[in-house]
Amino acid sequence: MSKLNSLAISDNGFIFKPSTGESFTTNEIGLLIINFLKEGKSADEVINKITEEFDVDAISAGRDLYEYLDFLKREKMID
Repeated sequence: MSKLNSLAISDNGFIFKPSTGESFTTNEIGLLIINFLKEGKSADEVINKITEEFDVDAISAGRDLYEYLDFLKREKMID
């Protein structure tokens, strides 16, 4: 996840991509996902944490995770 490590990410969800000058915002779940990916956590670990932290079931958490991963891939923030 070296591409993730090159991003400037604030605690309030602002993401700056220095390679292109683009910026994005994300919500709490997006921040959690990014931070867990940077730590090398598995998808199951991320889903479990989402269900613990937020009022959501595992199926919804998994859907949110994979939709967010698709976004990160489209924006070339992960491989």
